[in-house]
Amino acid sequence: MLSSTAKNLYWMGRYLQRAKSTARLIEATQRMALQSRGEEAVGVAATFGMEDELRQTQQQGGRLASLIDFLVMDESNPSSIVSSIAAARSNAREERNNITVDVWESLNSLWLELNSRLRRDRASLDRGALIETVKKQAVMIFGAAQVTMLRDEAYNFLQVGAFLERGDNTARILDVKFHLLRPDGKPHADKLDYFAWSEVLACIGAVRTYRRIYRSALDPKKVAELMMLRRNVPRSVHHCLWMVDLNMRELADAYGTRGEADRLAGELHARLRYARIDQIFEIGLARFLGGVRDDIATLSEEISNQFLLD
Repeated sequence: MLSSTAKNLYWMGRYLQRAKSTARLIEATQRMALQSRGEEAVGVAATFGMEDELRQTQQQGGRLASLIDFLVMDESNPSSIVSSIAAARSNAREERNNITVDVWESLNSLWLELNSRLRRDRASLDRGALIETVKKQAVMIFGAAQVTMLRDEAYNFLQVGAFLERGDNTARILDVKFHLLRPDGKPHADKLDYFAWSEVLACIGAVRTYRRIYRSALDPKKVAELMMLRRNVPRSVHHCLWMVDLNMRELADAYGTRGEADRLAGELHARLRYARIDQIFEIGLARFLGGVRDDIATLSEEISNQFLLD
């Protein structure tokens, strides 16, 4: 496969997952804002590394609403939902021969619908409905890829991009949200804000999943364990790195060679596979997640060097 083809499919997966993850986070943040904690904008900005943008909106008299518009509709922001969907569509258009009609039509229809809505009067725009549309359509696109695409290198690169982005996003959300609610980094608290911790789980769509697994009241340590170490939870860091490692091994078998990216993918997966939540809190949750996020960034660079020729 040409490196340009691999690059388009890899980034298509990343951009689609970025849009979906952003939509979930914003939806959860808006629900939490109804509880009036006053820290929602700080959490969103920190998750996306946009503290400077938050300060600018505050100076201009805005706060959460302005930041959300920046993350959803601002075409000058390369990580906004609109920009991510446009970039994913551009990548997909270049690779029409490597994706199925179902995948292309689902993605193209989402892009057309977003553009149609954004051309209307912004004052009357239903932002909640727009975010819900992105969330549902992204699920349909990934579902179409899952059930219609040939299991070859094209599918592997799409999966690697999507799961690498998802794992990084989950690690960011847990790091930021956990330490906003527990600044000391300790898992135990005399008083627990049920709604706040529920929304942490809602960011990865795992509120009911938590109840099915633990069948107990919300506990910060168990929330962290679910988001990091449960391989059977599709948005956990462990599951994402398992899928990255699995698809990297399939690519290695297809190409007949292994490189630094393959080694690092296996090492990262093993770290989450054999980690224990008590040991992580002894190390320090922020320190552990920081190391994982740094290594995910390094893995992304190594994938680019090995396959994408960036």
